[in-house]
Amino acid sequence: MASPFDPALLRRWIDAAAERLTAGRAEIDRINVFPVADHDTGSNLLLTARAAASAPLDGDSPAADAPAADPGAEDVRPVRAAAVLAAAAVRGARGNSGLILSQLFRGLAEELEAAAARRPNTPAGELLAGALRRAAALAAVAVSAPRPGTALTVLDAAAAAVAARVAAGAATGPSSAGAELTRVADLPDPSGHADPSGRADPDGGGLDTTGALAEAARVAADAARAALARATGRPPELVRAGVVDAGGLGLVVVLDALVAAAGGDPGPPPSSQVGTPGPASTVTADGELVPWVPQPVYEVTYWLPGPDPAALETLRARLAGLGDSVGLAGDGGGGVMVHVHTTEAGPAVEAGLAVGRPSGIRIEALPPAPPTRDRAVLLMIESSGAGALARAAGGNVLVADPDPTVDEVLAAIRATGAEHVVVLPCATHRRTVTETAAERVRFEGIDVVVIPASSVLQGLAALAVHDPARRAPDDVVAMAEAAAATRTGGLAVAEAEALTWAGPCRPGEILGISDGEVVLIAPDLAVGALWLAHRMLTPGGELVTVLLGSAAPDELGERFAEDLRRTHPEVDVVVHRGEQGDYPLVLGVE
Repeated sequence: MASPFDPALLRRWIDAAAERLTAGRAEIDRINVFPVADHDTGSNLLLTARAAASAPLDGDSPAADAPAADPGAEDVRPVRAAAVLAAAAVRGARGNSGLILSQLFRGLAEELEAAAARRPNTPAGELLAGALRRAAALAAVAVSAPRPGTALTVLDAAAAAVAARVAAGAATGPSSAGAELTRVADLPDPSGHADPSGRADPDGGGLDTTGALAEAARVAADAARAALARATGRPPELVRAGVVDAGGLGLVVVLDALVAAAGGDPGPPPSSQVGTPGPASTVTADGELVPWVPQPVYEVTYWLPGPDPAALETLRARLAGLGDSVGLAGDGGGGVMVHVHTTEAGPAVEAGLAVGRPSGIRIEALPPAPPTRDRAVLLMIESSGAGALARAAGGNVLVADPDPTVDEVLAAIRATGAEHVVVLPCATHRRTVTETAAERVRFEGIDVVVIPASSVLQGLAALAVHDPARRAPDDVVAMAEAAAATRTGGLAVAEAEALTWAGPCRPGEILGISDGEVVLIAPDLAVGALWLAHRMLTPGGELVTVLLGSAAPDELGERFAEDLRRTHPEVDVVVHRGEQGDYPLVLGVE
């Protein structure tokens, strides 16, 4: 029995997907407000589908219809065709939505290969269930920060629904509707004549082996449609706009195309609206306050051939510190398509150069965010870990490694999309460039206030008390007071003999630094951290925040927190990975 996913079926599917995406592109583009309101998801999905459709599937050529050289060759054709389709989709993927779509085809290719080795005549329902399950897992790995209520949720729902129907059919037997998914494809061809397309001889009145696939695909599409329409759990951007996720809508369109390609009847067109549009500050269906999410200004993509897996994790972490919408989608053959939205296009490309030889580099300017919110907070931070903390707290981050120019600060201020921006330079030497940029951008109608935070921890402390609901002048005062009330210090490793305010030091000894001066010398990091904390807590304090450097082990933070809680039980201790390269450990006392 031929596989229901033969090259002819794959060709019909990808062509139908491209046709349906062409028809729906304008509407999908219109509702694209997440993760960035660049209104191009429909276009990206269509371009990805067209790239996949350009693949030379072996079922497209007349030679492919020739008799196979051996009985097992027929089973190989769907596997090869699906692999070619997946590789073309990954290489041609555009945007985050295109990366996720490419993983749908990759999941199918991997499932067909596994099924051919496991059980050549695997029923259509089981094949689709396995393909969707693999695709959901691959897409979740490709996207660095998965969010509920998006295309990933839609894909998960489709996979779960088909798997449940297959399981129900296996449990209740052939009389159930669910059993059709696993058993229609198993029925023998009454005509006795095999057809390369996987369909029975039309003159013999046999059953169409794609019938089970059409039913399974309809189950997947209907479940995806239902998940798309759910109002709860969606990202704030979608709640505000009163729309469904554009990428999720595109996936429903592609699954409907599979139903049609398999000879089934697709369901009704999915609705793009859910709920009602809200104001710039609103609440989710779960009753939680919706924050405004900042937008970067560039979309960067490139292809990495055969990168080392460990290097990929390094790249993912680096890109997460530079921006958002980070995606690394593999093609199953070792190559990876990289995607990120960022204000720092150059460093994003350099991150790829550090782990491999990127090609097909594409940098596109995203449309500027309209000033739909009143205020934003911009921090200049060198390290990826601290930058991620600031973004998680609702701040915009300009990567300050190396120190930004005036033009880069201007671009970052504009990228916030806000009318009033508070800028935290997080270093004394960056105040001049920040104030220069602030003065220039005021002529564009953007009100900018620079709070002279002299360290990352002062900046994070100011961000922690930021309240968009408070009057702007009062909010600036509260943030400035929080920054000023945060005392900071750090540990450094002595590189040479020197005379310090704390006495002479030797190479390898630990220097405790506060207010720019060496205040203590310790034998190791653990002792130095505790001594420095005790000294900084002498005037008092309620909260100690620790940022571990890139070379510092997690055990250092755990031991420090345990020791400090024992000696200062009245103090709260919070430890984060800052990933800074200059100080193994940075302390802040509030």
